[in-house]
Amino acid sequence: MALPFARSLCLCRRGAKRLGVAAAEARRGISFKLEEKRAHSSLLLFKGDTGVKYGMVGLEPTKLALNVERFREWAVVLADTAVTSGRHYWEVTVKRSQQFRIGVADVDMSRDSCIGVDDRSWVFTYAQRKWYTMLANEKAPVEGMGQPEKVGLLLEYEAQKLSLVDVSRIAVVHTLQTDFRGPVVPAFALWDGELLTHSGLEVPEGL
Repeated sequence: MALPFARSLCLCRRGAKRLGVAAAEARRGISFKLEEKRAHSSLLLFKGDTGVKYGMVGLEPTKLALNVERFREWAVVLADTAVTSGRHYWEVTVKRSQQFRIGVADVDMSRDSCIGVDDRSWVFTYAQRKWYTMLANEKAPVEGMGQPEKVGLLLEYEAQKLSLVDVSRIAVVHTLQTDFRGPVVPAFALWDGELLTHSGLEVPEGL
């Protein structure tokens, strides 16, 4: 039996709306939190484990749960969600920090290392009011990016790329060519101030 026109139109609109929601969800990047149990003892997590702040003293070692996965030498924290495919975008709000690193790392990187020091992590680092790329402890300057308030990262797994994004212009400032061999996670290192992460975002148009 044919549906009345008005009801048929209503059903079509509902279907289109559901498809639109599904398409928007498909465009969203990973949603993650930071893993306290793996974080270095000088790092304190806040706002539902989406932010990290540096403390000179940090957490009492005797109060920390024993965990061989915890970073021991460097102030590093990893996200709790791994990426194995797709394009993903997240942002980081920077507060009172003059020295930090943001990027991605192998899920099983050495807990005695720091992101950017080994060849299984790919990062952008901010220090001495300048931006650099960093891989295997080698730095290269990044031009066209000022002192940050908020920055974006675009991860393109199949294309093997990680890009630093100027969120004020929604423009890629610099792209790192990578060589992912397995799952990677968002990674952060911090020596002052605090960082607040914003994940589960759609990749902005034009990127």
